[in-house]
Amino acid sequence: MKKILILSIAILFFACNSEEPPKIYPNNPVQTTKGIKGVWVTNVASTALSSLNAIKETVQTCKKSNITDIYVVVWNKGRTLYPSEIMNKEFGIPIMESYAGRDPLLEMITEAHKEKLKVHAWFEYGFAASNGQQGGVILQKYPQWAAKDVNKNLLVSSSGFEWMNGINPDVQNFMKSLILEVVKKYDVDGIQGDDRLPAMPIAGGYDDYTVQLYKTEKGVNPPTNEKDPAWQDWRANKLTEFLGDLYKAVKATKPNVIVSMAPSVHPWAKDNYLQDWPTWLDKKYCDYVIPQIYRYDFSAYSQTLKSQVSYVKNSADRSKLYAGVLIQSGTYNASNQFLEQMVNENRNNYVSGEVFFFFEGLKYNSEYFTTKYASK
Repeated sequence: MKKILILSIAILFFACNSEEPPKIYPNNPVQTTKGIKGVWVTNVASTALSSLNAIKETVQTCKKSNITDIYVVVWNKGRTLYPSEIMNKEFGIPIMESYAGRDPLLEMITEAHKEKLKVHAWFEYGFAASNGQQGGVILQKYPQWAAKDVNKNLLVSSSGFEWMNGINPDVQNFMKSLILEVVKKYDVDGIQGDDRLPAMPIAGGYDDYTVQLYKTEKGVNPPTNEKDPAWQDWRANKLTEFLGDLYKAVKATKPNVIVSMAPSVHPWAKDNYLQDWPTWLDKKYCDYVIPQIYRYDFSAYSQTLKSQVSYVKNSADRSKLYAGVLIQSGTYNASNQFLEQMVNENRNNYVSGEVFFFFEGLKYNSEYFTTKYASK
């Protein structure tokens, strides 16, 4: 008994006199491993995907910039950026016209895997059918898929996106079929939705299908106030249920494929696009989330980052939150100093990785990415 007592005192002594543990925010476990270092690669305002040689150069730029994960666009403007049997069967357009005869997704996977970089298929447009085309070929063939506002008009967001109804099971099955097509056909490391998947502008939900579904479940018509809390929660929950179904389907097909989401920041995302990502994490409907913390000064970035961390419901899920960081958009470029401040602030809040929007910014900030970022 005495030996046990002496041993206990010794253990207590050494514990009290050992190096002070790092300070952490309440309920925020320290990250023991480095997280992702990602970048979004798009076909807008960039020639990164314009040819096989361009893709090779893109991969080399990513490697030199210490990027580990490439999120490459595979779905926008109502087109796929890979040859799709589904799109060919449904609309007679197997791939975005400018990429006919090629397979940019396969090219990217092949080149990136040579350098041991991961490739995620980014379904950028999500439930948006088109932009400035009144729904394009999708809603022209399937007008019943359209999302509608309270006046029964086609749902169009302020940025010009024209929306499918993400609560309609036919729309859900269409989107799920495209995602599973990629998972089955390609050696992709992950798939990703963003602020349009799963999502719907809060003004939506007044199409015939959704109105009838709500009436069946609730016994009354939906409120005409699009921001009614119960009506908002009901629609957000429907999108959450879709994500849960999608997650299970992807994992049943290939368990090792990562399912990630890059929504807008909370609670703005839920209040405007019905994206309840804290619940997505809590229900384990995605492997990690990357809120788009797109800010133009350090104070705003720091404040928003900390708020996003605080919205994670379960402290064990803190390691599943990464930061979406804006480095280039239009004529805007983040300075190297601001970029370093944002990355350092991520680590100070135990956010172990980030994804940058977007690829072209790697070139502008090459001084930072090719030198300092390697040690972060």
